[in-house]
Amino acid sequence: MPEQVPPLKTALDFSGKVVLVTGGSRGIGAGIAGRFAEAGAWVVVNYVRSESAAQELVSRIQAGGGKALALQADVSRAAEADRLVSMTTEACGGLDVLVNNAGIYPLSPLLDMSDSEWSQVLAANLTGTHLCTQRAARSMIEFSPDGERSNHSRAIINISSIEAVSPAWAHSHYTAAKAGVDQYTRNAALELAEYGIRVNAVAPGLIGREGLEKEWPEGVQRWRARAPLGRLGAAEDIADACLFLASPMARWITGVTLAVDGGILVAPAF
Repeated sequence: MPEQVPPLKTALDFSGKVVLVTGGSRGIGAGIAGRFAEAGAWVVVNYVRSESAAQELVSRIQAGGGKALALQADVSRAAEADRLVSMTTEACGGLDVLVNNAGIYPLSPLLDMSDSEWSQVLAANLTGTHLCTQRAARSMIEFSPDGERSNHSRAIINISSIEAVSPAWAHSHYTAAKAGVDQYTRNAALELAEYGIRVNAVAPGLIGREGLEKEWPEGVQRWRARAPLGRLGAAEDIADACLFLASPMARWITGVTLAVDGGILVAPAF
């Protein structure tokens, strides 16, 4: 039997939901945390070193009437992923949505790349996604009433990249990690569906940030010229895709990677 269709006016209402965003203090992560807070969620902002930025974001959310908490953890380490999920559930009483956003994005040509550079990128972008997904899923199952297991109300969203399918110079470690995230998303969706947990990924294109046009003017110009929608992305573009995938509107969607890239992947090569 089809599940009950939620009213549109409440479909993006996350009031009473707990959302954990890893790497949530800056950039895309901060945009995701802010939009979930706007939608009524109690947001946990994870950070590694950017405590001041995380606390500033929490303060802005709270000043706007929202609920937020900043928690430090390096999610590429198993013990710290354990601690992050445990602290989230203890402080908030459960966990409904995990957004695996934490990652690093260094440049290193393949022939010059050190073993440690390879390992660090895989750990931050892929291993951390697995550790948090596993720990969060266990917590969701523990705290989830049987009725909520049947309606697939829990969600895990992995932030991938269009580079998972489109190579980039000096990024063999990063593209490999993000390709792994895409396949891991599909496998996790398969294994966690029986527990009412949906798992999807969002693959951003080039996201604008302060100073980018000065640092990389030719790249920004090329992107704008080639992208069908003619602009760089914003953190909120990625955030809104996450809200959709976490919401009841995506109740029959699991195991997909949604490209949010202004159409760059469909742009003709010539």
